[in-house]
Formats: sequence, structure tokens, C-alpha cells
Amino acid sequence: MTEFIRKRATNAKNDILSGLTVALALVPEAVAFAFVAGVDPLVGLYAAFMIGLITSIFGGRPGMISGATGALAVVMVALVAKGNAMGVEGEQLGLYYLFATVILMGIIQMLAGVFKLGKFVRLIPHPVMMGFVNGLAIVIFLSQLGMFITVENGEEVWMTGAQLWTMLGLVALTMGIMFGLPKLTKKVPEALVAILVVSGIVIFGNLDVATVGSFIREGGGEGLKGGLPQFQFDIFNKVPFNLETLKFIGPYALILAAIGLIESLMTLNLIDDLTETRGNSNRECLAQGGANIVTGLFGGMGGCAMIGQSIINIKGGGRGRLSGIVAALALLGFILFASGLIEQVPIAALVGVMFMVVIGTFAWSSFRIMNKIPKTDLFVLVLVSGLTVLFDLAIAVIAGVIVSALVFSWENARRIRARKRMREDGTKIYEIWGPLFFGSISAFNEKFDVKNDPEQVEIDFVESRVSDHSAIEAIFSLVNKYQDAGKSVKLKHLSEDCKILLYKSSPIFRNVIVEAIDDPRYHLAENPEAFTKGLGEYSL
Repeated sequence: MTEFIRKRATNAKNDILSGLTVALALVPEAVAFAFVAGVDPLVGLYAAFMIGLITSIFGGRPGMISGATGALAVVMVALVAKGNAMGVEGEQLGLYYLFATVILMGIIQMLAGVFKLGKFVRLIPHPVMMGFVNGLAIVIFLSQLGMFITVENGEEVWMTGAQLWTMLGLVALTMGIMFGLPKLTKKVPEALVAILVVSGIVIFGNLDVATVGSFIREGGGEGLKGGLPQFQFDIFNKVPFNLETLKFIGPYALILAAIGLIESLMTLNLIDDLTETRGNSNRECLAQGGANIVTGLFGGMGGCAMIGQSIINIKGGGRGRLSGIVAALALLGFILFASGLIEQVPIAALVGVMFMVVIGTFAWSSFRIMNKIPKTDLFVLVLVSGLTVLFDLAIAVIAGVIVSALVFSWENARRIRARKRMREDGTKIYEIWGPLFFGSISAFNEKFDVKNDPEQVEIDFVESRVSDHSAIEAIFSLVNKYQDAGKSVKLKHLSEDCKILLYKSSPIFRNVIVEAIDDPRYHLAENPEAFTKGLGEYSL
């Protein structure tokens, strides 16, 4: 019992400290993504708080952090702009259309959980997963480069001179602390220590560097200070709930729901690998959907799982639900009570943390295995990485899965085989090996010589699997060809579901399919000499 309590206390300490670190990292991310979407910073911060809290309590992956993300923000830009154009200047109608879209997005995600669609993330191949993390690492890295831009005379320019070297020095110091501290002790989260040390140097050294506060003000905001999220009654007053509105927000909601679920479920799989545990994908769909509905109703921009912050949390020792709850509540505390302190945190410290996340996220092993994996898998890996950077996660993953599926279909289409032999009574036997589906139909038909075959033909599917309707149609067509030629054909060892479909398609199969026969493999195993003698030649 003492050992159990001690472990629980240790885990709670790690969760709390790691949650505080994540909360600090969430602030500039949420603010930046709000600017990307074209909405007030508080809209992004409220989303990070509400989604983070709800998914931490009800989600399917303890330790995973959710909030406002860039993948969703880039889709919201056009939605907000078009919505604003529908109203008068200053009305901010686009913001209320965004809230309505986020609510519909949440409903779609919850339906995905109800119908247990989360399990389909298992169909995502490993090269797609590697391409996803590599592309996301590059996106995170590129997003941080924007922090090296400053405003001079009303124009954005790259930092130079002492300003640049100071920024680089603080970033390097942050990364150095995060790299070296775990070698000395793992009792405290290195990211939190690095942020506190660098912040102390900047504050007490009175260094003139960009901070969270200056970052918000440069983007047009007035600061972090805000109150509790308020229920948005104006959604129901300003957004007409009719078919026209559904046509406008529906496509955006569907895209946002797909991106959110894909990013969340792939992050869930990644955290599963890091922690060697297993999350619940369908539960995560329900939690993400519910969180987005609440967020839309209370003035948030919507969101999903955040891979960068999730990795910060896991690396910092945050493995339980408490870490996400602490991160969300701490973020709310920053908004309500500690906005002045958080605004003093230097951007350089947060950039250093994110650069270490990039290093930890990128699958460096992909360089080592380039010459050891099939060229098609390498192509998919590079394709997904590139599309993630150029477009967004949803397009990249969908394209990767489609290409992988086409490659799989092509490879399996070439594996259909027919072993031919003659029985003593003159019957010709075709033993089919390999999957029979739409891709292998052409090769399957080439195996048969209807014109020159004898009067009696048997087609044995004991080592084949009839997979789809195209395969059934091919069998139906082949039987018709033999019967039109006045020859007898028998089908053996078809699966039960295939036989049912063939019986439904035509009554002729009642006399063609052979029922109630033994599996010949058992007899071949009893007489290996007969098996060797009867092999015959493969038709390749």
C-alpha cells in the first residue's frame, strides 16, 4: 500500500509540473493560431482551455493535450473572411459563423465516435505515420521561424545584428538546459526549468527582447487579460439556422472534423507508441466532438490534439489525466490572474522548447531505413511529409492512404496463381492460389483455356479468397463461358458468404458448386509423397 501511494504521489507531481509547462507553451501557440484564423486572441485561448479540459477528463488518451491548432486555423481563415463579408463592417459576423461551424464540426465528430469510426485509424500504414510526424516536425519548425521576424517602420523584417544574436543565444540556452538537465536529474520537467531560467535572465537583465505580451500587441491584441468564457447567445440571433447556412458552413465543418479527428487519432497512436499503452480511439472521437460543441457555444475557435504539446507533456512525465487538467486550469488562471507575468515570458524560451519538440518529433530513423524499405513505402513517406508541409494534414494522410492502398492492390493483383493438373478420369483441375478481387480479375481470367479444356473441369478455391463483387462477377462469367461451350464446370471450397451471393445471383450455381467436401490439405498432410507427386506446374 505504501509503495502504491508513493507511486501515485510521484505521478501526481510529474503531472502537475508537466501540466504547468504545457500551459506556458499553450499561450503563444493559441494566440498565434487565433491570429492565423483572423479572430481575437482570447478566442484561441478559450478554445485551448475548454478543449484541453474536456478531452483530458473524458478523452480516450490520458496524457494527450488538445487545444487550438494551426491545421484547423488555416481552414478557418476563408470561413471567417466570407462570413464577415456577409455582414456590415465591424459586425464580426464571420466570428459567429465560425462558432456555428465549430458546433457542427463537434456533432460530426461525435457521430464518428457513436458509429465507432475511430478504429479505421488502424488502416493508416506505417510509412504514412512516419511521413506525418516528419511533415509535422517541419511545419512546427517553419512556424517558429516567424518568431525571428520583427516590425520596423511598420514593415516586417528579419532580425539582424544584436537583436538576432540575443534571440539565438536565448533559444540555444533554452535548448541546452532541456538537453542537459535530464542527464543530471529527471525529477523536474526540463522545459519548465528552461522557461523559468531564461525568463529570469531576461527580466532581471532588463533585456530588450520579444515577449508574449509584445507578441500579442503586435498582432493587434490588447493583452491576455480576460474573464471566464461566456455563452454566445448572439450565435442564435446573428446566424440564420436554415438550409443556406448549412450549405455554407457544412463543407467547412466536414473538413475541420476530418482534420481534427485525423490529427487527434494519429497523435493518439504516437503517444501509444511512446508510452507503450493503448488509448481508446472511439472515446477520443466522442470527447473531441463534445469539446468542440461546448467550445463553439462558449466562444472558442475549436481544436484537436496538439502533437507538440502532447510530446512536451509525455517527455515531462505527464502520463495521467491530471496533467491535461492542470494545463487547462493553469491556462485559465493565466488569463484571469497572471496575465502580467505570462506576458513577460520571452518568446525565445518558447521557441527553444518548440525546437526541442521538433527534434523529438522528427523520425530520424527514416534516413537510416531509406535503403532498407520498399521504394513504394519510401515514396509514400516523402509524399506525406511534403503534402503535410505544402497543404495540410488531412490531404497528406488521405493521399498517403490512397497511394498505399493502390500499391497494395497492385502487388496483390500479381499474386494470383493457378496450379493445373489432370485427374485419371480426364477431368482438368485448376487450383487457385492468391486473393481474387477487382485488381486480380484480369490475371485470373488468363489462367483458363475454355476452348481447349476437356469436357470436365473443376476449379478449386481452397487456397484463394474471393474478396469482392468483381470477383463474384468474374466467376459467374467464367461459368457461363464453360457452359456456353457445352462443358461441365464444378466449383469447390468456396467460402460460405461467396456461395450465398452466387446462389442469389443465379440458380445455375446450385448444380455448379460442390457442397460438403473435406479440405484436401488434411489428406495431403497425411501422405506427403502424394502431395509432392501431385504438385504439377504453376501458371505464372
